[in-house]
Amino acid sequence: MAGLGLAALLLAASPAAAQDSWVKDEVQINLRTGPGNQYRITDNLETGDSVRIVQRGDGWTLVRLADGREGWVPAGFLMDEPPAATRVARMEHEARELQGTVTTLRQELETLRAAHGRLESDQTSGRERAQELEAENLELKAGARWPEWITGAAILASGMLVGSLVQTWASRRPRSRIRL
Repeated sequence: MAGLGLAALLLAASPAAAQDSWVKDEVQINLRTGPGNQYRITDNLETGDSVRIVQRGDGWTLVRLADGREGWVPAGFLMDEPPAATRVARMEHEARELQGTVTTLRQELETLRAAHGRLESDQTSGRERAQELEAENLELKAGARWPEWITGAAILASGMLVGSLVQTWASRRPRSRIRL
């Protein structure tokens, strides 16, 4: 009697308690219309098939397939995580994707290294050119003083010449002195 009450309680489990489950490694099990071997087989499930647990019964589990169909399977053939074959297939797929990503990243790294080399070369050339221009600028600044020096010398020479001419002109002019 207690067994019937427990079975009824388990059969009345709410869909809110549903969870994902997988068919165990290397098996093929029958999906049946009811919880027992006397019920009709509606389909077969294979290792790695994912099902949704709808309800648990006494040794049997009501499952929902991805396409929405439901049926009963023996409870011992389900497990909470994907079987090894499914996990290996997923990991192989992820490994291929990651290898592609690594190859792409290596190509991008080589491109960036080449660009970095070009930029370093350009930077070195730019520094050398800046040093040349700075030296040329200093020469031009120093050389730009010569017009000032020449102008100053010309003014001095002109002043001396004018002074000399004035003195000569002043000494040639008759002097009107009164002599007493």
